[in-house]
Amino acid sequence: MNRNLTATVAAILVLGASSFAQGPELPKPAKAAYFINPMVMDLSLIVPPPPAQDSAAVKDELAELHRIQQTRTPAQVAAAQADNKEEDIFIFRTVLGDNFRAEDLPLTAALSAHVHKDVVAADDPLKAAFKRPRPYQFDATLHSVCGTVAPPNSYPSGHSVVGYLEAFTLAQIVPEKHREILERADDYAHNRMVCGVHYLSDTVASRSIAYAVFGYMLATPRFQIELAAARAETRKHLRLN
Repeated sequence: MNRNLTATVAAILVLGASSFAQGPELPKPAKAAYFINPMVMDLSLIVPPPPAQDSAAVKDELAELHRIQQTRTPAQVAAAQADNKEEDIFIFRTVLGDNFRAEDLPLTAALSAHVHKDVVAADDPLKAAFKRPRPYQFDATLHSVCGTVAPPNSYPSGHSVVGYLEAFTLAQIVPEKHREILERADDYAHNRMVCGVHYLSDTVASRSIAYAVFGYMLATPRFQIELAAARAETRKHLRLN
């Protein structure tokens, strides 16, 4: 575990202990989690609000989205649309090869699904709290190529939290591909902007959230048990042992 991740784990454990000691009334999670307890790990205490919509930062973000909209190629659009439809650890088959498939790796697929449950439980309350308009809701000249939603729920990016959290998990399974896995997670997050459905600050916040949630996960025996099983299964199937 690197130094930053160790510090994150420590911070989350301290935060959880502090929350229990003070006994605040925390918001209920939108969906049930699997590894974490969102009632203890209240991310609203550590996630800053998004930039104000009338700020210079958002002006710059909108300009970048316009640039992407004007220059995105059909191949980039197709890649972003494919990523929009898939939210699991198997987006990293571009790194590990076509043999990295859910149908061949049931334990790894189960771990991925359980990680995704924690993303939803952690991310949905933040979206509901911040109510940031999607780029196309704020600027009608921006057009999504990946569908639209009615609620103003841009911040943070749920897809990006999934990408990073699954990346951190997979990097524990195949550490020799750590750099390539994280690069793919960055690309997955960037594709939310290619889609035209998120600002850069949405995806930046998502990576920080994923670090915090993953630190919590690493400290849970349940996650460690499933991770060990998925590691053995994946490495054997891909002949990495």
